[in-house]
Amino acid sequence: MSRDRRRWLGLAGMAAFGSLVAQMETSRAIGAEKEKKDEGEEVEAAEDLMREHGVLRRALLVYSEAASRLSSGQGEVSPDALSKTAALFRRFGEDYHERSLEEQHVFPVLRQQGGRNATLTNVLKQQHDRGREITDYIIAVTRGGRIGTADAKPLASALLPFVRMYEHHTAIEDTVIFPAWKAAIAKSQYQELSEQFEDLEHRMFGKDGFEDAVEQIGVIEQAFGLADLSKLTAPAPPKPAA
Repeated sequence: MSRDRRRWLGLAGMAAFGSLVAQMETSRAIGAEKEKKDEGEEVEAAEDLMREHGVLRRALLVYSEAASRLSSGQGEVSPDALSKTAALFRRFGEDYHERSLEEQHVFPVLRQQGGRNATLTNVLKQQHDRGREITDYIIAVTRGGRIGTADAKPLASALLPFVRMYEHHTAIEDTVIFPAWKAAIAKSQYQELSEQFEDLEHRMFGKDGFEDAVEQIGVIEQAFGLADLSKLTAPAPPKPAA
């Protein structure tokens, strides 16, 4: 075999080996990406808290709709759906989100710093407590599977202030409290808490705790006719007077 031919065969072999290595690296990368998707993207702690607020805000929409129907006497209010909303708010919102995350990990950090945010956390804690009283009341009123005539307007009167309180409550936490808390702790501690939050969610609700809560509120929305987002589009405003 000539020297040139041996050289050509050697180069061809190296090219084939290089191609094989590249294919193996590509397959490994695809497999790692698939495994990452199967396991789910890691959600940072602040993002986790905010998306949980999304579930609670959808519950507030149900409360607002129920209050409107109860106060006007128009439209059916399902006691079962309202009771399930309160149960979801209790377990996912109050027991997990408020008690286990905010009150255990977020508020203490800002209280130690003092100042305006420390004062805000005290108000937020008071609102947590008041919200739990209202949740107790909703569960009690809907326990018998019906909402009595005498309970309709008092229930509406309890729901509306709760909605107003919690809408502003979650907005303050998302825009002031959570960013301040994230800035107040070390990056390593923040990453560790992100993992702890996820582990706690799995222990309390199973692997798909957040996803299950989203599914539950979706079913409740259907019972109230709120599942079709397009139906909630605001009507066009009137034309200004000439």
